[in-house]
Amino acid sequence: MSTRYYYGGQAVIEGVMMRGQHQLAVAVRQPDGRIALHSTPLDSWIYRSPIRNWPFIRGVFVLADALILGMKALTLSTNLALGPEAGAEPAATTAPQDAGGLAGPALWGTMATSLLFGIALFFVTPLLVTHFLDRWISTALLSNLVEGLLRLGILLGYLLLIGRVPEVRRVFGYHGAEHKTINAFEHGAPLEVATVQQQSTLHTRCGTGFLLIVVLFSVILFIFLGRPPLPLRILSRIVLVPAIAAIAYEYLRFTAAHYSNWLIRLLVAPSLALQHLTTREPDDGMIETAIVALKQVLVADGVLDAGSFDNRDLLLVDANGFPLPPPRAPIALT
Repeated sequence: MSTRYYYGGQAVIEGVMMRGQHQLAVAVRQPDGRIALHSTPLDSWIYRSPIRNWPFIRGVFVLADALILGMKALTLSTNLALGPEAGAEPAATTAPQDAGGLAGPALWGTMATSLLFGIALFFVTPLLVTHFLDRWISTALLSNLVEGLLRLGILLGYLLLIGRVPEVRRVFGYHGAEHKTINAFEHGAPLEVATVQQQSTLHTRCGTGFLLIVVLFSVILFIFLGRPPLPLRILSRIVLVPAIAAIAYEYLRFTAAHYSNWLIRLLVAPSLALQHLTTREPDDGMIETAIVALKQVLVADGVLDAGSFDNRDLLLVDANGFPLPPPRAPIALT
């Protein structure tokens, strides 16, 4: 039995990453106005394994996939802005890590640091604050509820704070463009700028909503753990993150698939409301960039006819941001 594939992606620096079944595409707006496009096949054994489609197991794969591919996409977009310049030819002796951006160990180090920072900020910090307050908290139930409220407060405060940074606000604009483009595709609307602009910047499978679900589910799960000694509580907050993410992912898929139900709409409302903090209304250039990325993966998956997507006017780049020779005809890498 075939499983419906849900297309999605994320915003990057001046661009959008889209993930398909067979290919990843990153489209980035260049300072000269052109769109740089990088696409790479997803042909590792991990993408062909049936295990990644098992309920509750697939959520862990999706989380790891989002971290790895997302960091690579962010690195590429950064390299395009800070590393190789458009039109430059890479020297034959230049190693990827010397190309002006992140690669190899630096990339994995950055990803590990980001992951540890996220766990420390959103899971360990609320616990440490709650541990200090526990002298005035009589029950384990109340203690875990206080911890959950602190975690939610840190999440909201973090999103509000970074949303005040001008560069991040532009990323949020591309986030809105990604949502609008996916919404247009899922509603059967033409992938054209004017039509896509009419769509909502909110989406039921958004990563921001996923974060909220993880926070709320963590409160429920940690309540059952009581109030053990601090080292065990810290360990539980770290090792149970994949399990919470797996459960949250199944909840996200279920509510997205049944969004027409009024009760589901009520349950999803907080997640959609939170997305107002991480999305902005995009301009037409942002929409165009998101459409390029989505069309590339749709062509690779055979959903879109290759002849309807002419990428010869785009700046095709490799994984380090160096320009590739222009194609003679529309291409679809598989």
